[in-house]
Amino acid sequence: MNSEKENSKINSVIFEIRAGVGGEEAALFARDLWRMYLKYFNKKNFKVIVYEEQNSDLGGIKTLVAEVKGENVYELLKNEAGVHRVQRIPITEKSGRIHTSTASVAVLPKYEYTPIEIKESDIEIEFFRASGPGGQNVNKVETAVRIYHKPTGIVVTCQSERTQQRNKEIALQILKSKLWQMEQEKINKELVQERRQQIGTQERSEKIRTYNFPQNRVTDHRLNKSWYNLEDIMDGELDIIIKEFEKQKVQV
Repeated sequence: MNSEKENSKINSVIFEIRAGVGGEEAALFARDLWRMYLKYFNKKNFKVIVYEEQNSDLGGIKTLVAEVKGENVYELLKNEAGVHRVQRIPITEKSGRIHTSTASVAVLPKYEYTPIEIKESDIEIEFFRASGPGGQNVNKVETAVRIYHKPTGIVVTCQSERTQQRNKEIALQILKSKLWQMEQEKINKELVQERRQQIGTQERSEKIRTYNFPQNRVTDHRLNKSWYNLEDIMDGELDIIIKEFEKQKVQV
């Protein structure tokens, strides 16, 4: 399941970005990360469908959920998952102090079929009016869908399509991917528990990468390597980091 050969067959992922610690600056950083990834996706000719986007008052991103389709997409993006940290002077900072904020990235493989069964009794479905791009039905018809999975507390929202049924289908697909990923992480955690005790937990709560704007530096803490071309990387030049994982055979 998690072999390199099988991962290379996964050509669709659920890609999430969420603002972390740092208030409005964290949301603005999440927006910058999304812009960075979008530019990278465009360079790779990946198809992107945004299913949910919640913005902050200053135009940052609180939450964004999208599907990304393209050849070998999971293999390329799997090591992007985790907590990303930024160090810079926010536009909201008047005294010129450097702040540290975070945003998290999740990359969930999307399978054509997953052996996950969802009981009707385990979910609550709510329909509401879409609040973003989506056509003439925005704010007029309750086409957006929110699904709450009671056993896990997972909430999935989709408002990209024009009909309730299509948004419901997509939301259920995303929920299945999340539940499948949780199951795989549970299995993997049991398998590598002894190794993690020796080298550290590597949990997602730990930062995987730091973007230091004053020093023009991007540091990946798993690779123990820094690059001093932050502007290029934020402009979508991510292959320089992604290829280093392949070179060093380092995986999350």
